[in-house]
Amino acid sequence: MKKFFKIETPYTFEMNDLRAIIQIINVILIMIFGLSVSWFGLALAVFGLIKDFTTDRHINGIAMHLASAVLNIYFLTLLYK
Repeated sequence: MKKFFKIETPYTFEMNDLRAIIQIINVILIMIFGLSVSWFGLALAVFGLIKDFTTDRHINGIAMHLASAVLNIYFLTLLYK
């Protein structure tokens, strides 16, 4: 497995790993409790965008958090319409 994915160094935990786990939890909470949990997801996405623009500056992080923000805004418009 390591040879196929060319993994040569031991695993190191990154902040994006935590963000991905929190995003999965957000999706589960939306499915269980409804669209009102989208406020939590929107807050996470906005804080992620702020961190991406100020420190990380990775295109993939910006795209991921922007997509998450747009999706949560869409959920909130569905909730309040």
